[in-house]
Amino acid sequence: MNILLLGSGGREHALAEKIAVSPRLTRLYAAPGNPGIAAHAELVALDAADHAAVLAFARGADVGLVVVGPEAPLVDGLADTLRAGGVPVFGPGREAARLEGSKGFTKDLCARAGIPTAGYVRVDTRAGAEAALAGTFARPVVLKADGLAAGKGVTIAFSDAEAAQALDGFFAHGDAPLVIEEFLDGEEASLFAITDGTTVYPLGSAQDHKRLLDGDAGPNTGGMGAYSPAAVLTPALEARAMAEIVEPTVRAMADAGTPFVGILYAGLMLTRAGPKLIEYNARLGDPEAQVLLPRLEDDLVPLMLAAAQRRLGDLPPPRFARTAALTVVVAARGYPAAPVAGGAIEGLADAEAEGATVHHAGTRTDADGRLAASGGRVLAVTATGATVAEAQAAAYRAVARVRYADGVHRRDIGHREVAREAAAAGGTDAAPAAASASDTAVAGGPAAA
Repeated sequence: MNILLLGSGGREHALAEKIAVSPRLTRLYAAPGNPGIAAHAELVALDAADHAAVLAFARGADVGLVVVGPEAPLVDGLADTLRAGGVPVFGPGREAARLEGSKGFTKDLCARAGIPTAGYVRVDTRAGAEAALAGTFARPVVLKADGLAAGKGVTIAFSDAEAAQALDGFFAHGDAPLVIEEFLDGEEASLFAITDGTTVYPLGSAQDHKRLLDGDAGPNTGGMGAYSPAAVLTPALEARAMAEIVEPTVRAMADAGTPFVGILYAGLMLTRAGPKLIEYNARLGDPEAQVLLPRLEDDLVPLMLAAAQRRLGDLPPPRFARTAALTVVVAARGYPAAPVAGGAIEGLADAEAEGATVHHAGTRTDADGRLAASGGRVLAVTATGATVAEAQAAAYRAVARVRYADGVHRRDIGHREVAREAAAAGGTDAAPAAASASDTAVAGGPAAA
């Protein structure tokens, strides 16, 4: 069948790569895509915000499945428009996508359903926020913009001064919905599930690195790298998270008449009391998709189609390879505040000759046909290995072959798991395996440090 993939980032490149090898595929379209996606799909000029145009294209091109990659079209209700027009779509409708589109909505659902999460209050004004901070929460305290913020709308304030500074930013343009939460202590992990609104299957785990700089320092970003599986989310903890968090959420959405169809991404804090929900995303993560999909042993297309057609229970749970995968994001200098765009990129074939895969996240082809950065996160360099340490070393060898003068990246992706692996093996060196090899890994450009 023909498939339409919507999106233009590294997540969509990883999806296109996986969809393209399916025996079920006749033709893959991508809108708007990017130069990396173009190797797997025919790029078409469609604006996902123009629901009528997307529906018309899907009908005219005999599209049997639309896969919505990013969150904004889902929160905007594109999946509802397509379903109403008779086109199968992998992704939740507007009301179900509120699990990502409104943190306050999700916290209220957790409270009603008894789902473990941090204590919270919802406020709409600075005065309300200041009252909550003064009377309810100890420091550190977590402040979250209620709506979509591309992974960057969260502040952890360790002092009253930092909390006040955060409020300056949140309320710079007037009143706005804000969620204030207690700080949870533990290690974060991400658990993914695929669901048709009734049946729910685990879809792997990962650990993302949100901070810009080595050692988990610097500002939050959309993600500077990830690895999978997240061994800290043991089989017992995963089963508990599914039973106590993910499955009750899917039931609650179905009971409300707004079934969730697609991928539900649970950001978890592994506390001493057990897993607690930090937040939900209503789609695959980026860069988590780049490490989850290479480990998926099954054809992705039948899974997505079965979910879209509300018959996921007809298929067995997806299977994953025992290998590890790790991806390093190469971002543009100045990211996330003011990324520099337009820098030339070379050496991708050399990087892939090292056995890695380079997923395009923010690239374009310039007027002379050369590959250039379009700002923000530019590339995700992904490798696999028998262990996270092996995958890390392979990924950084490939990063070292990329030539991009404005590129910055972290040098310690996967550092926690590499340290755990070394300790389990009886080693004493818990330093990232590739640190010395990646001091100038993006040739001509500084590392993010």
